[in-house]
Amino acid sequence: MSLKPLSDSERTAARHKATAARATRAAVKEKLKAGEATVAEVIDNSAADEAIGRLKVSDLLESLPGVGKVRAGTIMADVGIAPTRRVRGLGVHQRSALVNYLGAR
Repeated sequence: MSLKPLSDSERTAARHKATAARATRAAVKEKLKAGEATVAEVIDNSAADEAIGRLKVSDLLESLPGVGKVRAGTIMADVGIAPTRRVRGLGVHQRSALVNYLGAR
């Protein structure tokens, strides 16, 4: 199965959409880092915003103050989330377990 080639206007539209999605994800991570948003709020907003839903859980956790790659991996392992999981792919139990785990910290 081969993808049909995109026209110049379609390619430009896709590039603008991707740039906007990256900017949205960067803004969310910056809000987390500054303490202006919580992980629970970001997870709740992921249903409404496709760009946030495509954010990797590891990137989300690493945006928190004091959490790096190792601690994010430990948190995900403790909660039972695969390292490659994205926010939109979290199940109901994983979402609540992650929020409870971070709330207990």
